[in-house]
Amino acid sequence: MILSRSSKNVHQLDIKGNSLQLAVIGDIHWDNPKCDREKLKKDLDYCLENNIPILGIGDWFCIMQGRGDRRGNKSDVRPEHNNARYFDSIVETAVEYFSPYAHLIQVVGYGNHETAIIKFQETDILSRWVDLMNYKNGSQIQLGGYGGWFCVRMVRGSSVINFRIKYFHGSGGGGPVTQGAINLTRALGKMEGADVYCMGHIHENSARVNVRETLRKCKGGYEIVHQEIHMMVCGCYKEEWDGGHSGWHVERGAGIKPIGARILDLSIERNRKDGRDTTMKKVDSRRFP
Repeated sequence: MILSRSSKNVHQLDIKGNSLQLAVIGDIHWDNPKCDREKLKKDLDYCLENNIPILGIGDWFCIMQGRGDRRGNKSDVRPEHNNARYFDSIVETAVEYFSPYAHLIQVVGYGNHETAIIKFQETDILSRWVDLMNYKNGSQIQLGGYGGWFCVRMVRGSSVINFRIKYFHGSGGGGPVTQGAINLTRALGKMEGADVYCMGHIHENSARVNVRETLRKCKGGYEIVHQEIHMMVCGCYKEEWDGGHSGWHVERGAGIKPIGARILDLSIERNRKDGRDTTMKKVDSRRFP
């Protein structure tokens, strides 16, 4: 696997073969005590055991307990971060935690939690973490954007197939009724050419397929083809429900959220149609086992 960067939020992963599993992980909120680290480690170990590369789509960190942060709550500070070097200690301990998986992490994008720290604390926690991860492990993790493109270039023999993944951390108040369906539909009107669209932010976990009609050039002219767009909401690792007892999550009327992320399955399928050999892109996704 070779990762390259076309611009600050467009990356390409080159692989040899006709299939790839890609873990799309967001909303870890790693430094929050409510992060389900047992589930997170299980999923990361699954990636390690199966050599699955990882795309991060924001809110890798929670980081709400800095001085003057109005969102702060003393109960939401882990003991190892309860010190005068709050931000530094999060970066350093996160490097220690994620180092076994450094060679799998390809691109990590920003979420609203990371961008809020840039705005109010004037430090880029995500950039600092990526730099230290690469320095300590000799890895090549790249920073993405709040939104961007992650392209997979699949090469097998003389065949080259490109899968275009559009990611966006997400926006809005959590999709309590549609669980992100409206967000996904809105996204269809703002992009073109994507095989996959993935978002986070609302802490849901689901997928659907939208289909559009398009033309493809063929021998003798054009043919009508159906272009599938795999739409994903990618899950979270922050367990805020706590039995519905109390807290900001409960008080605003939010419900139980599914814990975990999703794995994209990308593959090339060869068919013979009307006496011609054709190559089809196949895309599906599933929750971590």
